[in-house]
Amino acid sequence: MISLKRSVEVEFISDIVCPWCAIGLHSLLAALKRVQDSIEVKISFQPFELAPAMPEGGEDSTAYVARKYALSAAEAARNRQTIRARAAEVGFDMASIDSRRLYNTFDAHRLVHWAELEKRQIGLELVLFAAHFTYGADVSNLDVLANAAQVVGLDPSAAREILTSGAYANKVRCAEADWHSRGIRSVPTLILQQKYRISGASRPRDYEEALRRVAAQQPG
Repeated sequence: MISLKRSVEVEFISDIVCPWCAIGLHSLLAALKRVQDSIEVKISFQPFELAPAMPEGGEDSTAYVARKYALSAAEAARNRQTIRARAAEVGFDMASIDSRRLYNTFDAHRLVHWAELEKRQIGLELVLFAAHFTYGADVSNLDVLANAAQVVGLDPSAAREILTSGAYANKVRCAEADWHSRGIRSVPTLILQQKYRISGASRPRDYEEALRRVAAQQPG
């Protein structure tokens, strides 16, 4: 049977410890439900590290954000409140937003790359976002990452082997360098059909409109 759906590819550039990336993904998935009868969307997650030099053990996120963006304590609190509210709009609980720590995410990105090969990438992204923002887990920790892999149906032993062996490290570094060379400086950034760029976490209706607009330009 011939499909009458139009196809749209979405490259979702993000980091596991980026709250707006979590909001953006949940918004995008809500938009996908609205267009599923007419548009087939293929998502691939692309790596971006907000804090690539983050040391082992991480850092308090409130202190890090206040320092990086020169925010006062009151401004930082208002920012977290806004983030929590936007997350709630798309059904995502950011229970740990006030107390979380930021961790190095390079290993998490390696695991996500493997998950794409196993067709479990979206599920793993969602689990990792929940681990970090809802439960305040250390997403650089081997046990946390292996457990996340198991939750989405991946072999936790294979996950541990990948993480301890350094597998896919070069793939992730090359991808990050490529996005930087293309001018990506903030996330989330979505690239539709390798051409149309959306920066920031849009609301579901805005993603829906973008998907329909791009899909209309594709051959039927």
